[in-house]
Amino acid sequence: MNWTEHFLTAVDSILSNAWRSFLTTLGVIIGVTSVVLLVSLGEGARTYLGDLFAGMGTNLLLVFPGKQDTKGMGHPPMAGTVRKITMDDARALERRGTTFNKVNAIVMGMGTQKYLNRSRDAMVIGTNETLPEVHQMRTGTGAFIAADDVDAKRRVAVIGRTIQKELFGDEPPLGKMMKIADTKFRVIGIMETKGQSLGVDFDDIAFIPVTVAMDIFNLEGLTRLSVKANSKADIEPAIAEVREILTRRHNNNEDFTIVSQADMLATFNKIAATMELVILGIASISLLVGGIGIMNIMLVSVKERTREIGLRMAVGARRRDIQAQFLIESVTISLFGGLVGLALGVVAILVFNALAPDMKVHFTPWVFVVAFGFSVAVGVFFGVFPARKASMLDPIESLRYE
Repeated sequence: MNWTEHFLTAVDSILSNAWRSFLTTLGVIIGVTSVVLLVSLGEGARTYLGDLFAGMGTNLLLVFPGKQDTKGMGHPPMAGTVRKITMDDARALERRGTTFNKVNAIVMGMGTQKYLNRSRDAMVIGTNETLPEVHQMRTGTGAFIAADDVDAKRRVAVIGRTIQKELFGDEPPLGKMMKIADTKFRVIGIMETKGQSLGVDFDDIAFIPVTVAMDIFNLEGLTRLSVKANSKADIEPAIAEVREILTRRHNNNEDFTIVSQADMLATFNKIAATMELVILGIASISLLVGGIGIMNIMLVSVKERTREIGLRMAVGARRRDIQAQFLIESVTISLFGGLVGLALGVVAILVFNALAPDMKVHFTPWVFVVAFGFSVAVGVFFGVFPARKASMLDPIESLRYE
């Protein structure tokens, strides 16, 4: 018999016990579906985070107060002993920097926002005039905070679309007075719609001058600095330059932490890759169970078709023909489960994308190849033993079997 005849014989055997064959493949179907869906979710999350970081700006360095490197086994410094990052530090970086062109100062807090008889609690960010260029967050209407507003500590605010809708409704907010943390501010601008990312509604933020924010929140230092390097090639030189300038200003103490955008994305990618491996391992258990089910049903099939095997061997079939027949049948069953699993994985991805359009799950070709190859490998691995057992039957004893 040639390979085509072996395949047709395998299909005929599978169809003659259709329900049993289908139930046998359930483990493979579930495993392949899980591999396709879960790994695609991981790839989608990785792409989503990449787009999220790109939306924050490009070639960014974030400077935080306090040193995060671990040295020795001493106790961490008390909160009050950490040297603050100040507006003077930001201005010094702006004056002396050559590998970066913009420095953004950030102070973050929560405050009650009021207009007439309406009030709500929302995030308040104190910043300076460089935020639109550094973080790609621009005003849709009106103007953003200017350098003069920061220096003169003017009570001006730029609000997000959610704040506009909740507090002002259909009333134009520009030029109106509102309260933020019990302090009166004049609205000078409305931000472009930014949407939500990682649970943060960027349209539900009020931006005020950083110097004013430090006063109303009673802060001596900044939450962080954002430094925009001139280009991707200047990121490492910019890190060295920021470190040198701030270290000199802080009495030769490197009491701050510099994190690049690439470092943060690499950390998330590493976590995502680890999770993908864990998920792949968990999903592989279903494939293993499915493979055991295939082996079990193939052993039953060998038992049921003992007389058929004896008859075929009596009329000239070789042992390798018998072995090939049962091995192809095992692979065909597993292959069928793999194809159904792939189809269900695609359907699950489409459903997920329809339910969560913000985080698109991408079809990853290599996942399909791996899942398909794994299903074939399961059929081969768990089909060898039953196929060999069938080929080793004695023809005379097989013909006598009832």
